[in-house]
Amino acid sequence: MELPDEPTADIALTLNGEAIRARVPLRQNLVDWLRHGAGLTGSHVGCEHGVCGACHVQVDGVVVRGCLMLAVQADGAAVETIEGATSSGRIRALQDAFFNRAALQCGFCTPGMLLQAAELLERNPDPSRAEIREALSGNYCRCTGYHAIVDAVQAAAASLRA
Repeated sequence: MELPDEPTADIALTLNGEAIRARVPLRQNLVDWLRHGAGLTGSHVGCEHGVCGACHVQVDGVVVRGCLMLAVQADGAAVETIEGATSSGRIRALQDAFFNRAALQCGFCTPGMLLQAAELLERNPDPSRAEIREALSGNYCRCTGYHAIVDAVQAAAASLRA
């Protein structure tokens, strides 16, 4: 999705465990490049202001808002999307818990929720309900009311500790 006179740059990064090189428009944000340039549509574009969390991806081990980061800023980084976290099995306990606890409805916010919850459980394997709510506070869900999501994160944490 390049315009004819739009300036571009070459980047090299590790995307879901695979080393890749790409030419990206200088002003394209990371989530748009992931969706349109790399064909990874699991991360969603929501508010485009860094508020909703639908665009979450992991960069160098930290969950970031892909709409606020330029693709060129990922040069040299390790980027993991929901597709990579799924194929590696890293979020399997969370996925199972989300399914079993009916913690998703439309699914739009789910990839960002899963990545954020996985980051929380890596830091804190036994979070309280308040800590889960705080960790997920940057992820908007318009369908569920969050109770089932918090239940699912707690269930996944218990499963991972067992």
